[in-house]
Amino acid sequence: MDFGEQIKNIRQKEKLTQEQFAMKLNVSRQAVSNWENNKNLPDIGMLILMSDVFQISLDYLIKGENEMNNMTEKVIKDGSETRRAKYNMVCSIIGSFLILIGIILLFVKGLSVEYIDAQGVLHENFFLVPIGFLCVFSGLISFITVGITTIISKFKNRNS
Repeated sequence: MDFGEQIKNIRQKEKLTQEQFAMKLNVSRQAVSNWENNKNLPDIGMLILMSDVFQISLDYLIKGENEMNNMTEKVIKDGSETRRAKYNMVCSIIGSFLILIGIILLFVKGLSVEYIDAQGVLHENFFLVPIGFLCVFSGLISFITVGITTIISKFKNRNS
């Protein structure tokens, strides 16, 4: 049974019209009609509200009667998209931080004074250049990785 049929069965079991069902959930009658006709699906917050209002377990509401339905697929897809978005955000923050550190290191190297002391030893912060470039390069790689994975996932979603 798909999610639309399940919602319709719950509504009919409660002996409610679409309008009455919608009023209990604070949504429009059109929203209920769209759910029943599988034109769109409610979000997780609405599922929790339905579970509370009609005393139905979320497990039954999402999975139905021991089979995969369109709501189960939506919940799984939403979960993976949320994880991907968090991953992309973390990688972007790390990349930004690395680029900022690299630029600061290169700036400090540019401002530092190089001198030769009385014993003829050169004093220079030479290590700042490779570390600065490594940080900038790593940050750019992070941004490129996030961009490529985002493009690939959008391309896969469009073909699905």
